Amino acid sequence: MTTVPISLEFFPPKTPEGAEKLRAARQKLYALEPEFCSVTFGAGGSTQEGTLLAVREIMGEGVSAAPHLSCIGQTRDSLRERLAAYAAAGVTRIVALRGDLPSGYGLGGEFRYASELVAFIRSETGRQFRIEVAAYPEVHPQAKSPDADLQAFIAKVEAGADAGITQYFFNPDAYLRYTDELRKRGVDVPVVPGIMPITSSSQLLRFSDACGAEVPRWIRLRLQAFGDDSASIKAFGLDVVSELCERLVAAGAPALHFYTMNQAAATLEICRRLAR
Repeated sequence: MTTVPISLEFFPPKTPEGAEKLRAARQKLYALEPEFCSVTFGAGGSTQEGTLLAVREIMGEGVSAAPHLSCIGQTRDSLRERLAAYAAAGVTRIVALRGDLPSGYGLGGEFRYASELVAFIRSETGRQFRIEVAAYPEVHPQAKSPDADLQAFIAKVEAGADAGITQYFFNPDAYLRYTDELRKRGVDVPVVPGIMPITSSSQLLRFSDACGAEVPRWIRLRLQAFGDDSASIKAFGLDVVSELCERLVAAGAPALHFYTMNQAAATLEICRRLAR
């Protein structure tokens, strides 16, 4: 066990083989006694049935599960149905997100911002769900300014969000400055760092470029220098991310949220090192 609570993120598998691999990974990761497992929700809700299926499986395995719910491309009626389905399944927490538009999709739906989704969930269901929302220590790529991005997070809290989970990052100072700025503005909900284990150089750089997460130059250059030496990449990644987690825990992070990519080994090893 680590010295802080942890949670784990999975994505809905697209094939029977993927589903079996995810089940096997989950069984290993449950040794960490996660507070909950979240399950992602595709652009425009494209994986919403897979999300609910995975959530039901996790809950059937005795672990709390939180489906992601995005509002872009949704209507009040479609979200009402989704919330009813989650409530019927016994879900008690939701990760509420704006979400990204699927390619070729016009600006449909009745919601523009995650704060509107949070307000809708609260108006429809009261305090039935614990609501987590996204936070961006390195600033959302579409934000007009760092201050506007902070205000967007504050709007979600004012609408009824209980906690934030950050986009992953590798610079702990970005997180510490972000949480300091929130505290200065009187916002004291927990903001949990999102942790991305480094297991593949190309995958990490592709994801980071797409979502605006900064990979520090020294990490990028080291990864490039390893070429396709996957053992060296994984060993380096474990050192970097374990040290990041140690610094965050020492600085008072309330918990850690691992983006597992449906794999167990790296998250297990990072948590083993943290528990020493």
